[in-house]
Amino acid sequence: MTLSDIIERFLLDTMGDELSVNFSRNELATYFAVAPSQINYVLQTRFTPERGYIIESKRGGGGSIKLIRLSENADDVLVSYIEETLADGIDYGRACQVVDRLAGDGVFTENEAALVKAAISDKALIAPTVAKNRLRGSILKNILLETLKHQSNGDR
Repeated sequence: MTLSDIIERFLLDTMGDELSVNFSRNELATYFAVAPSQINYVLQTRFTPERGYIIESKRGGGGSIKLIRLSENADDVLVSYIEETLADGIDYGRACQVVDRLAGDGVFTENEAALVKAAISDKALIAPTVAKNRLRGSILKNILLETLKHQSNGDR
């Protein structure tokens, strides 16, 4: 288990069932005997909107951080990803996080999630490297729009 894993687990345990938790970046860094940048790294890579979290930070005062667990319903999550996340394309790693989050929320089955990931993989996208993220975003956007359409029709 890496130090990042330990810090992530600590934050998740601290959060428990609460929708948010406040902490000081500097105090947390001191507790784990790491630089505050290590705390930033964990927050930026482990607590992303794709994984269901939002981070609010305030400058000064030891770097006050508020970690918020998203509690949106599936339709709100889909619309948010369509409007914000996919507008300029998306890399494969972030796209997988989106798909995993939606599978975790019951929007996709595990099998559907695996199929979506296969369809948007670099291997499946025969395009110049500079165009892959935009193409991937477009494909994922259409999949999410179709999913949203079927959910609102009561198909699932």
